[in-house]
Amino acid sequence: MKKSIRRSALVACAAASALGLAAAPSSAAPSTVWTVTPSPSSFKAVNVGNIVLTATIPMTCTTSTAAGTMASTTGNPGDVADITTMNFGSSTSPCTSVLGNVTTTSVVPWDVIAVDYNASTGVTTGYVGNVKANVTAGACKFTVTGKASGTYTNSTGYLAINSTAGELVVSNPVNCGAVVTTATKPTFKGTYAVTVASTGAIPKIVGSNP
Repeated sequence: MKKSIRRSALVACAAASALGLAAAPSSAAPSTVWTVTPSPSSFKAVNVGNIVLTATIPMTCTTSTAAGTMASTTGNPGDVADITTMNFGSSTSPCTSVLGNVTTTSVVPWDVIAVDYNASTGVTTGYVGNVKANVTAGACKFTVTGKASGTYTNSTGYLAINSTAGELVVSNPVNCGAVVTTATKPTFKGTYAVTVASTGAIPKIVGSNP
C-alpha cells in the first residue's frame, strides 16, 4: 500500500510539473517599437502570382496593385503602413469567377498592422485591417469588410496575405441567391512584392521592445 501511495504521489508531482511548464508564459515580450526603413516613405506593391478572394466561389485576379505610405511607430499592435490605393484586376486583365468577370472597388485607407516580429527570420506577423471592398461578380453584388491576416518578410519584401474564415464578413448581398449570403465567410489570399516608390528598394520592418 505504501509503495502504491508513493507511486501515486510521484505521478501527481510529475503531472503538476508538466502543467506548470505548459502554463509558463513566453519569455519573449511583444514588440512595442516598430522601426520602418525608410521612414516615412511611400511604397508600391504588385502581386506575385494570383490573388484570390473566395466567397463560396473563388474570384481570381491575375493583376493587383497597391500603394500607400509607411512609417515607424510605437505600440502593439502597431500601424506601420496605410494602403491608400488598392486595385484588383484591370481593363485588359479583369478578375474572373464562374459568375462572370469580377469588379472590386476598394474603400480605402486600409491599414497594415504589425503584431509580432521574429528577429531570426526577419518576419513580421500581423494583419491588413480596416478592409472594405464592394464586389460585383456577374449580377451578384456584395460588400466585404474586416481584416486579413498576413506576414511581411524583410529579405524578400513580400507581404503575404492569408486570411482565415471569420476575419472577413459579407454584407448587403444583392442578386446572389444562396451563393453569397451574410453567413458567407470570405477569405483573401495572395502575395504582394513591396518596394519603396522612389527607389525600388525593399523596405524593412523591425520590431523591438527596448
